[in-house]
Amino acid sequence: MSPSVPLQEMIRAIRSARTQCEERGVIQRECAAIRAQFRQADNGGRSHNLAKLLYVHMLGYPAHFGQMECVRMIASPRYSEKRVGYLGAMMLLDEKQDASLLITNSIKNDLAHSNQYVQSLALCTLACMGSAEMCRDLAPEIDRLLRASNSYIKKKAALCAVHIVRKVHELGELFAPAARSLLSEKNHGVLHGAVVLIIELCERNPETLERFRKTVPDLVQIMKGLVLSGYSPEHDVAGISDPFLQVRILRLLRILGRNNEGASDAMNDLLAQVATNTDSTKTVGNAVLYETVLTVLDIKSESGLRVLAVNILGRFLLNNDRNIRYIAMTSLQKIVGTDHNAVQRHRGTIVDCLKDQDASVKRRALELSLALVSASNIRSMMKELLLFLSSCPPELRAHAASGIFNAAERYAPSQRWHIDTMLHVLITAGGDVRDETVPNLIQLITNASELHCYTVHKLYRALLADISQQSLVQVACWCIGEYGDLLLRGDCQETEPVQVTEDDALDALETVLQSHMSSPATRGFALTATMKLSTRITDNVDRIRSIVSIYGSCIDVELQQRAVEYNALFKKYDHMRYAMKNYGRIRVTFTEPRFEYMCSHCLLLPLSVGGLKVCDLLDLLGGSEETLQPSPAFGGTAPGPSVNTAGGDLLDLLGGLELTPLAPGVTLRVTHTHTHTTDPVPVYDKGGVTLTLSCEKQSDTGLTVTLTASNATDSDISSFTLQAAVPKSVQLHMKAPSGDSLPARGTAKVTQMVVLNNPNKVNLKMRVRVSYTRLGSAFQDTVQIDSFPGLDAAGR
Repeated sequence: MSPSVPLQEMIRAIRSARTQCEERGVIQRECAAIRAQFRQADNGGRSHNLAKLLYVHMLGYPAHFGQMECVRMIASPRYSEKRVGYLGAMMLLDEKQDASLLITNSIKNDLAHSNQYVQSLALCTLACMGSAEMCRDLAPEIDRLLRASNSYIKKKAALCAVHIVRKVHELGELFAPAARSLLSEKNHGVLHGAVVLIIELCERNPETLERFRKTVPDLVQIMKGLVLSGYSPEHDVAGISDPFLQVRILRLLRILGRNNEGASDAMNDLLAQVATNTDSTKTVGNAVLYETVLTVLDIKSESGLRVLAVNILGRFLLNNDRNIRYIAMTSLQKIVGTDHNAVQRHRGTIVDCLKDQDASVKRRALELSLALVSASNIRSMMKELLLFLSSCPPELRAHAASGIFNAAERYAPSQRWHIDTMLHVLITAGGDVRDETVPNLIQLITNASELHCYTVHKLYRALLADISQQSLVQVACWCIGEYGDLLLRGDCQETEPVQVTEDDALDALETVLQSHMSSPATRGFALTATMKLSTRITDNVDRIRSIVSIYGSCIDVELQQRAVEYNALFKKYDHMRYAMKNYGRIRVTFTEPRFEYMCSHCLLLPLSVGGLKVCDLLDLLGGSEETLQPSPAFGGTAPGPSVNTAGGDLLDLLGGLELTPLAPGVTLRVTHTHTHTTDPVPVYDKGGVTLTLSCEKQSDTGLTVTLTASNATDSDISSFTLQAAVPKSVQLHMKAPSGDSLPARGTAKVTQMVVLNNPNKVNLKMRVRVSYTRLGSAFQDTVQIDSFPGLDAAGR
């Protein structure tokens, strides 16, 4: 390809390349020709060559060798070369490269140029890639241009000043007087730049914010002029006079009126006027109305004005545009806590949005519907939510189930209604509920003693209909084992009577044990329930013994251990079976010379040693009052603890220990075997975003980590995501988060559950990436978690 090929010809050659390799060849030849021409001292086609190089850069190929050519062309007196040079600087240079410092003097000279278009090039370049050092050196020049008489230059200088304030916060005081004077301009471009600059200054400095609150009357007059002005072809957009400037002024008024009674009063009439006079049939009108609503809801506005704002959002919910419906529900979600009654008026429209085809609209409608549930509407709202749960997308099912559980627990009109609702969710979405649902429902059923018969019959029928929902099957198995006598009696008055035989109940449990859909935990529930039934039936004890014995050689260690212990109860300790039907598994171990309870949540009866009282825990199992004699192993004459024979059988069964008096200074420790959740500990706190961590040990190698995020700032956070990384040998599974937005001032939190499996028991570490958007700016940070509460370094 000839070095003098025009830009259009080069573009045509690149586009006609049939393969990637052919395209690279064309670009490499052209770049070689451009390099050769750059080295020539007298080159009249520099701007032509740099333009071609910029196109190559846009395609993603390296073009860094053109940086110095940009510097030379910026210093050129010719406008055509200076224009391409500045464009190349904005594309090929950034503040991290030393070459950018070489153009500082050229920019300073051009800012003082007599040609407004040369000044404009310098202002645009500084606003695009000016470093902190460049901003400090050139800030006085920008302040001078803000006071110029040329409106074209002033609007560009105002936007350049915004960049400088973002780079060097302390320079904001330099621009504050000039920014104040720009509000008296008639040119809309200058006004727009001034408002953007004032917003930046107010957000950076509270003292500047107080100073600019005095400008509220001026802003109100400017806004009234826009709202009441007639048709202006220069600024009209779909019948709205300069909606871009209106939106900017409304945002500034929102900042100035926040937490200030006087400023809010000064703008109340204007906001009411904008809300009632703006055409809502056009997109631009809806944009202005939306900013008006946000301003009304964020300042100390009158109650009637707030109701008007909520009604505008209610109209947005009826709009055919899904984006408008989405932002309406997002805004209503933020104020449902403070303006609950006003939002309740639009409950029917919000519930209808649950049927929308768009997944994001459905998610927002679900969150808002859950927030609207109260004691007065719990039955009607729950009916709609349960209907939605039966047809909602899989990615929303867990969130919907969790929200329904929380609402039912908070506002349940009766225990029976509460149980029915939870069972309905388990039947519909049992595979998507959280792990704590099963113990919570079991606790609820246990406390409702008058509903035991009703619940066990209902769960039995649900178990026969579907055994694929693991949470439902676990609760059903527990109820059948615990209240099997009520099921077999069949005289429940609150439900349709069903005659259930002993064989029917055992068939249901055996089906669960043999099903390929049953998890190891579910089989454990079924095996324990089968064992409990052995104390409640009389004719099928041999069948139960046969079922239990099969699992004595099960590949699952937990299930095998249970089966072996239950087999031992059938054989050597059959007289203890009835005494143990109401108690869980107990582990007895020797510990250091002090008494210790392992579980603060499940405190057992006190134990003692030596000459003190008999172990009350073992007394629960019944038996004679005979005491064991001291063992010669410890001297034969030392007084030993008084322990009954039933307790001795228990220790022999579970621990394989001979009951002998304890050595001096040795005590017994009795524990339950179940999971514990640690108290949350802070792991991240930066920029108002706080992240806490709590752990729940699921097994010897399994761990559930719960990360909870909150936002303490005055600005809402959106697009909030957490990403986690662990060592290669650790298996990680992240469940769906509870949401992706954090309202201001900690009004709501986002929860993310992470399930870890550490089979090799390596040192457990986790790195979490925090990403979110606030005030239109994206933030990202990383936190390293090297220790987990309640666990050692290996996660044990």
